[in-house]
Amino acid sequence: MVLLTSPKQTISELVLYLLCAAGYVRAARNAPGQPKQAVTVNAFEIVGNSIGSGQQVFLGTEDKVYIVDKTENNPTQINGHPAWAAEWSVSSEQTRPMDVITNTFCAGGSVLGNGTWLNVGGNQAVTYGGDAATSQLGGAPYDDPDGRQSMLNPCDGGNCDWFLAAPMTTRRWYPTLETLQDGSIIIVGGCMNGGYVNDASQNNPTYEFFPSRGQPVLSPILQNTLPINLYPLLWLLPSGKLFVQSGWKTVLLDMDQNMETPLQDMPDAVRVYPASAGSTMLPLTPDNNYTASIMFCGGSNISTAQWTQNWDIPHWPASSSCVQITPDQSPNYVELDALPNGRTMGNLILLPDGRVLCLNGAKIGTAGYGNTTFTIGQSYADQPQLTPLVYDPKAPATERWSLDGLSSSTIPRMYHSTATLLPDGSSVFVAGSNPNSDVNTTAPYPTEYRIEQFYPSYYNQRRPEPQGLPNQLSYGGSYFNVSLTLADLFGNVDNIQTANVIVMRTGFSTHTMNMGMRSVQLQSSFTGNSDGSAVLHVNQLPPNAAIMPPGPALLFVVVNGIPSVGIQVMCGSGNIEKQTMMPVQNLPTSGINSQQAAGQKQISGTSFLVHSARDWLVFMMKYVGVVSAILLF
Repeated sequence: MVLLTSPKQTISELVLYLLCAAGYVRAARNAPGQPKQAVTVNAFEIVGNSIGSGQQVFLGTEDKVYIVDKTENNPTQINGHPAWAAEWSVSSEQTRPMDVITNTFCAGGSVLGNGTWLNVGGNQAVTYGGDAATSQLGGAPYDDPDGRQSMLNPCDGGNCDWFLAAPMTTRRWYPTLETLQDGSIIIVGGCMNGGYVNDASQNNPTYEFFPSRGQPVLSPILQNTLPINLYPLLWLLPSGKLFVQSGWKTVLLDMDQNMETPLQDMPDAVRVYPASAGSTMLPLTPDNNYTASIMFCGGSNISTAQWTQNWDIPHWPASSSCVQITPDQSPNYVELDALPNGRTMGNLILLPDGRVLCLNGAKIGTAGYGNTTFTIGQSYADQPQLTPLVYDPKAPATERWSLDGLSSSTIPRMYHSTATLLPDGSSVFVAGSNPNSDVNTTAPYPTEYRIEQFYPSYYNQRRPEPQGLPNQLSYGGSYFNVSLTLADLFGNVDNIQTANVIVMRTGFSTHTMNMGMRSVQLQSSFTGNSDGSAVLHVNQLPPNAAIMPPGPALLFVVVNGIPSVGIQVMCGSGNIEKQTMMPVQNLPTSGINSQQAAGQKQISGTSFLVHSARDWLVFMMKYVGVVSAILLF
């Protein structure tokens, strides 16, 4: 029981007293203010130099994007060798070289449940031009041992760097990674020595885990989809099973039983590398009952036998097909609106408003490079796709793809291009393009170091500045409250009715994939006040870690289709372990109060009795803006 005895005692003083007395509160944050203004929206802007060509990129903190290149002769030096990695600051647009010791060429990556990033696989040690070095333990000129396994704990201090962990049990060039429900990572597929496509002599049709659970496990789908089984397409589903797409085949993998259940063969085109279609899991929301649908767009309709033949690859037309599957509900693919024209190597990037941005790639050819009479320089693709597209899954069929008002880039983004969403909530970091065996600045498609940002149409609009956002999200448990002002609601309190809170993992971008990328809308209700302000009552993550695996993510509040600047939050415990699932707390009934102005209500009299801790907590969260405070009496 808490007693307010003095009329002069302010609510804030009482709150402070209670929090101190309780000795525990879950920290809350306010969203940052307004991002920088773009020179032009719906357009690209060059914002820096990547030091190493951006073959792999990921967002590590709210301010830092990490760039990883293959071993090659970049002009920037570090510790006596070319720099093959870098850290780019979102705020300053400056780039810091980093020291990657091993050859991460065509590796995979994802983030562990404790926030550490894992980069595994990669090529053998090489010399100039990507030729095999005499020793796989290093040696002149690069001293770059076999890739195996590197790790990074991102930081904002400018002093973190890559370090080596124990190597995998086996070599994997072109593996795919996915973070699992306990924050560990599954590592799937690859080959021993690389190449344009795989072959039986070097196939690695297995999967393993990090931290290790023992020896690799054989995978029939990877055995049976040669030669196009590199970088298989993976997603952890809400059912806890793993969706696996390789070659023309698709299965559901029960990782506990090592059992693969076949689904329909992929229609229309090959989607995996080197056909390299864009792919993404569409947002998981309360409206779709957190059911996963996976979308594939583009790629190449090339027969299995044709991949290993000597033919004019760069002039093969890319596919325009888009398909979708909801594997926990149906084994079958369904056709979606086709792309306006064919595209290979086109990244699909989830935006906080539920739309999907498609950018990068080419109209003809495939990923990869080589030295043949038919290549464009060394590129296996030609006719770059410079204009982005936006897909709206809520638009009527046949009207979901749009190019309206979208400006083109001036930089071809061909093989080894990347893209990732940034915390400002809508701009997209774009880097890379290097379809060459080593640095080549005079090739038809040269080694590319310029970084771009793409700014969608709403980028320069005033952003919501919600207050009371949590630093950490649990799986189930007590809801939290997010306060929004009249200005945050764009002058109309009714906009609270469609406002929502989005948790996004931006993923590890390489080879037209963003491994681990996903978007989850949290369930919420609202209270609108007659002064135009409002409160969103927001549930924690659903009590199922397969919907959003543990680890860092971005949290956005979207009002009237405009996202706030995102903050980084930790999903789950912050440890690699079985996560605690808690019951979901019932949310208050939604409504807009037209009888009195919230915040003007005065507490009068000499005493105010709070009859229960729960009632007092709800009162503070609603009127004072204390969010996610857990009071222990």
